[in-house]
Amino acid sequence: MTACRVVSLFMVGVLLVGCYPPPATYPTTKLVTKRRIELCDHLLRLLPEQQRGKKMARQEATWLADTAYKAAAGISRVNDSHFPGWAGNWLINMRVQDRGLCWHYQHDMYRELRRRRLRYFRIGCCVRDKMKRSEHNCVYVAAVGDEWPKVWVLDAWMWNGRLKVNYGQDLDQDDWEDLPELTEQLMRIYPEEHKWPIEHWYYVRKPNGKYAVFYDPNTIGAPQTARMFDNIEKGYKAHPGKLTNY
Repeated sequence: MTACRVVSLFMVGVLLVGCYPPPATYPTTKLVTKRRIELCDHLLRLLPEQQRGKKMARQEATWLADTAYKAAAGISRVNDSHFPGWAGNWLINMRVQDRGLCWHYQHDMYRELRRRRLRYFRIGCCVRDKMKRSEHNCVYVAAVGDEWPKVWVLDAWMWNGRLKVNYGQDLDQDDWEDLPELTEQLMRIYPEEHKWPIEHWYYVRKPNGKYAVFYDPNTIGAPQTARMFDNIEKGYKAHPGKLTNY
């Protein structure tokens, strides 16, 4: 088999795997469980050495790692994303698919990682190629007091709910940057221990195709707003007593 054919088959396999949201069992598979443990260890190494052995620090790191993988899959199911990455973006821009842009996932991941009060870590937002056609948005986890790029970047979008992680210092610093203003904006809507359900969207598409915050009067009656409230209603029945589907 030629190298070209191997690469082609690999790409087809990746596309097929990413053509549906991950099932609820995905984060507990042997492979992903291993990755959750690895991410927990990575996060702990962000902390000063004297904090790494603290029970509460490990509990936070474990919760963040587990929630990141579970939430990424859960968000994809709520968005009903059927194609990963740029293929999904194209379908959304063509109005074939409703949700699943990288910044949708960014906002949604931020929302999910703010469900617990954190003492040792903080959640932030970052972007690659800001204001360019190749712009790509993610969230990150940093130690309290540390700044970009000493972070772990969490990308739920690229693989359609199958979390991809990168160490911030390994990324091209000419392309990537911190987004403190967006973090502040999302922080006001999603404070620590907030009670918004996983079906809640910060930005929704207005009838004219442009996006606005969910409380903008121009979003009232928009199809995406209606879908959000329909999802929330279904969520109450699908996971009664829980704010999430994971």
